[in-house]
Amino acid sequence: MPGIRVVLFREADGGVPLLDWLDRLAPKARVKCRAKLERLREMGHELRRPEADYLRDGIYELRVSLQGVQYRLLYFFHGRIAAVVCHGIIKEQTVPNREIEEAIERRKRFEREPQRHTAEEL
Repeated sequence: MPGIRVVLFREADGGVPLLDWLDRLAPKARVKCRAKLERLREMGHELRRPEADYLRDGIYELRVSLQGVQYRLLYFFHGRIAAVVCHGIIKEQTVPNREIEEAIERRKRFEREPQRHTAEEL
């Protein structure tokens, strides 16, 4: 089984961007996003389109659709053992470059201090 740890990125101030974002979603969307996180945990590096896709520079997206709304959860892999979920967005046409850049910055901070930037495991 290709399972992997799924952890949430934590900011230096203790905030967890993904949890803050999930809290603002409608309950059905939140449930569907959490189910996709579980799928990432089960499949790890083997998860592919249409469920996940590579964006660029080591950043991936989990793809969730509900009632015509496109939700995206941005993540990166920490070696072969963990996927770190940075944050989520509601996508319009494409994932904005600024969102990818933010995920890249979070990856760099995580790689420098993994303990400090690990919120929890799902």
